[in-house]
Amino acid sequence: MAIMHDLRTLKNAAWLGWQMEANWTDPFLFATYSIVKPISATLILVFMYMVVTGGQTNSAFFSYMYVGNALYMYVAEVLFGVTWVIHDDREHYMTLKQVYIAPIKFPAYILGRSAIKIAITSAGVFVTLLFGVIVLGVGIDIGAVDWPLFAASMLLGMSCICVLGLALGGVTFLTAKHSIGINEGVAGVFYVLSGVIFPITALPGWAQSISKVLPITYWMDSMRRALMPETMSEMNSLSGLDVTGLGTFDNLFIMAFLALSAAIFFMISLGVFRYADNVARKQGKIDWTTAY
Repeated sequence: MAIMHDLRTLKNAAWLGWQMEANWTDPFLFATYSIVKPISATLILVFMYMVVTGGQTNSAFFSYMYVGNALYMYVAEVLFGVTWVIHDDREHYMTLKQVYIAPIKFPAYILGRSAIKIAITSAGVFVTLLFGVIVLGVGIDIGAVDWPLFAASMLLGMSCICVLGLALGGVTFLTAKHSIGINEGVAGVFYVLSGVIFPITALPGWAQSISKVLPITYWMDSMRRALMPETMSEMNSLSGLDVTGLGTFDNLFIMAFLALSAAIFFMISLGVFRYADNVARKQGKIDWTTAY
């Protein structure tokens, strides 16, 4: 019964999130916006790459960069979506207190509200990758995609991102709008250190050591291996070296690390959230508004 109650909370919170995300315009305009926005943002990086390389978009490194940048939408958007729920309900709609005292599990409500971010971001990622394959020649062959690896990587990766967002959501309880800067800072660390647009071997040795303990690094690599196995093999074979920095690890190790990371991050994030929740209740910050 408890599980069914939590699932109902997730469903209703997701429906509420959809109404809040898409009610500002008609469905056609919203769909157009959802398609144009991710492609436009990606093209900025593509043009920068073309200027630097002289238009060489048919290389394995271009596909590596393009796919990583597309997948990073999940990190930026979902992480922001989870943490923004608390700020939005508290500061904009001033309904956080009513939701908080409702007979539901608050973390389930937060994850349900942010589920629509995952859905919208997934559409953006799909459109961006499709555009890259059709227009720019990104090296994704549908027939060669490792679908079991893709599904497992996506599940574990989204779990890691969501539980990290839950921890940052707890921090939001104790801050004003400054939590946005914290969220962007954490996402920025992942952007630089997790091999999003360049292999981690391009980083200094000390930075590579940090990269190899971040779960997003392994998620990015596993998703690339699933979507374009031939391209990932080509990158290492071009120089005979471990260009990606993770070439010596097989898929089983990558997935095991992701699973372990998801479990560890879940425990840490739940602890951080509960601590922040307890402090917020004691200091009367549950319905705290700061005029932001």
